[in-house]
Order: sequence, then C-alpha cells, then structure tokens
Amino acid sequence: MINLRYFYRLTKTFLLRFKFIIFVSFIFGLIIFILIKYLSPIFFNSQTDKIGITGRYRTDELPYSILSLLSDGLTKITEDGMVETSLASSWETTDKGKTWIFNLKDDIYWQDKKKIKSSDILYEFTDVVTEIPDNKTIIFKLADSFSPFPTVVSKPTFKKGLLGTGKWKVDKITINGVYVQELTIKNNQDLNQKGNRIRKNIIYKFYPTEDITKLAFKLGEINRIENSISSKPFNNWNTVNISSNINKNQIAVIFFNTQDKYISDKKLRQALVYSIDKNFFDGVRCISPISADSWSYNPQVKPYDFDLERAKEIISELPDDTKNNLNIKFVTTPSLLTVAENISEQWKNIKINSIVQVSSVIPSDFQAFLTILDIPIDPDQYSLWHSTQENTNISGYKNPRIDKLLEDGRKTLTIEERKKIYIDFQRFLVEDSPAAFLYYPNLYTIERK
Repeated sequence: MINLRYFYRLTKTFLLRFKFIIFVSFIFGLIIFILIKYLSPIFFNSQTDKIGITGRYRTDELPYSILSLLSDGLTKITEDGMVETSLASSWETTDKGKTWIFNLKDDIYWQDKKKIKSSDILYEFTDVVTEIPDNKTIIFKLADSFSPFPTVVSKPTFKKGLLGTGKWKVDKITINGVYVQELTIKNNQDLNQKGNRIRKNIIYKFYPTEDITKLAFKLGEINRIENSISSKPFNNWNTVNISSNINKNQIAVIFFNTQDKYISDKKLRQALVYSIDKNFFDGVRCISPISADSWSYNPQVKPYDFDLERAKEIISELPDDTKNNLNIKFVTTPSLLTVAENISEQWKNIKINSIVQVSSVIPSDFQAFLTILDIPIDPDQYSLWHSTQENTNISGYKNPRIDKLLEDGRKTLTIEERKKIYIDFQRFLVEDSPAAFLYYPNLYTIERK
C-alpha cells in the first residue's frame, strides 16, 4: 500500500532544499520560450511554398514567371508590349535592324557578387554572330533585318548553373530525362510586413497534365496550383482558397486546316465561327491574334459575334458534297475537352457534325484544332502565319498579302509604321478566318488554407 504521507514529506523536503534551483530553472525556461515565440522571427523565419505547374519544360524553356524571379534580360517588356532597358542601359541599330549594339549598365552584378561583363551574357541564337568589343558592349549581327530583336533579348540570361541577377536563386534542380521535374529556389533578402527577414523557399513541381497536377494537390505533394484552366473539382472544398485572373497573353483558339478539302473553303470557316456562342466560355472575349493589351492591337476587326442565322445562311450556299459528307475531325487538348464538346454540339445547330478527339501534342491530322496559344511578346507572328513556316504554321495558311505584311512588319523599325502594318495584318487575317479567336482564358490559383 502506497504511503501518501511519506511521498508528501519527500516532495516537501525536495522543494525546500532545491527551491532556488527550481525557481531559476523556471525563469530561464520562460525566457527561452519568449525568445523562441516572439523574438526569433527577427533573425530567422523560414517558409516553403510547394507549387504545382502543368507542362513539360527543359531548363532553358521554363515559364517566364519563374525565369523572371531568377534573372533579368538585356531588356524588359511593359504590359502593353513596349521594350524598356534592363541590364542594358541603351541599344541601337546601325543598319536598319541587321546589327544591334547593346550597352550594359554600370554596377550590375551576378548572384555570386561578381560584376557582369558583356562576355558573360549568353544567348544561344542561330544565324547570329556575337561580338564583344569591350566589357560593357555586346554586338549582335543578324543575317537579315529583324526589328523585334530587342524583345528577344528580354529573356532572362544566366551564367553556368542558372546563376542569375534576381533576388531569387536556384537552390536545387531535378531533371528527369531532358525535362525539369522539380526546381527549388530560395530568397534570403525578403522582409515580412514587420520588417523581419524571411528566408523563403519555393519548390516548383512539374506535371505533364492538369489532372495529374490536381491529383498531386489532393495527395498533399503541393500546396498551391498556379495557372489552372479550371478550378474543378475544388470549387466546393472548404479547405482551399481559389482566386482567378484573366491572362491576355494567351488565347483559346481553333486552328482550321486550310489545306483540307472542305475546310479550305473560307465561307465554311466563317460559318463555323459565327455559329459559336462566345458567351459560353470561362474568360474574356477575344477577336484578334494579338493581345488587347498590345500597342499594336486592332479593335476594329470583324468580331464574328454569335449569329446562328448568318451561319445557316452561309451553310445553305455551300456545295452539296460539303453539306452531306463533312464530319469534322475536331482535336483538342485534355484541359479543353469540355469546351470542345460544347462547340461540337453548337455546330450541330448548323447541321455540321464533328468527332472530338484528344491529343497532348499538336496533331498532324486534323480539320479543326482547339488549344491555348501563347501570344508572342512582339506582334510579329511570322512563324504562325507565313506560308514558308511549315513546322509552326499550324493552319497551313497561305496568303500572299499576309506574307507581305509579316515580312514588312519585321523589317520596319519605327513603332508608328509597324503599328499600321499590324493593324492591316489583323484585319485581313481575321476576315480570312484561318483560325477562330475565342477568348482570353480565366486562369485559377488554387491554394490550401
């Protein structure tokens, strides 16, 4: 049987004998607790974000949103597409766009604290000769005149090992084959709202499809998804925050195969565009291949507003062979399948049938292809629409007038003259309908609370 009186006396004697040590230990522990809880953020506060990105990227093809955190280019681009200085203090061309001379700013440094020299600037261009006359001058000699060249060197530049000029720097990178699987970047310079230093890490994890990215979020591999085409299935989750923004640097577009027996008919393409109700889409209406934020945007192009009666009228005028035998092979990306199925149903209203197929790559065999197009920074869209560009002209489009405008646009130096050219380019291209420009997508950020 336990003798309670014995333990009581033992405890009392212990406390009386060691009361000073106990008191000092209590006070010391209290001070340590206060230091850890309230004072340590002054010296150290570590945060890690795990962000899921959909897409397969090589190290030199990472999204600009990531590259711009790590480094700078010789130039930078404003929201309306104009070019400004960045690492370069100025530039000029001496022979109508074939030779470009860039002068570096004073006192610019890499992340290893070494001063940037012109010989450090590395851009891997084909058909371009680079000359370094001194530590502050870089000369690029092109084979042909190319007025958009200052936009090309807005791409962030790096030393070996992805060592850049930004506040964020690469801590670790994991490659699977030739593609980046995981990228960790760190920042030891940011301050929080109280002025305390935060050592923050961001881990980017890359997944081939949006469905796999969302599965990774469900499994807890990541705590945020950026630039998702859809917020489903997280709309009703109480444990996540969802925000959205319109990205006017991308367009949801249907490319028509203009070399196809049936789709080569401009009237048919126009009927297909008229028959689509553009108010259905999750985004903002788009009418041109050039961003509405661009200095070269033409708001006066034919809008192709939803007009079912006009579409039916055009279809009635088409040859019987087209009306009786056309069954459009309609290919789309996995993330736009729902959109494609809706459009396919709308085409039935003008008695045009289609078969929807899914492809993760640009198909070689299609009549219509729905995808998200990254709009080039500069209005120069030579690679997309010029008849000589077989590998990148998705529609197989051939039009001598458009060819000439594209050729002139990349050789003309003044903004005023270039704008006139691209105003006409948009007007004639949209009229011809080699593609249907539908909407700027609403992109979602999904974040765990």
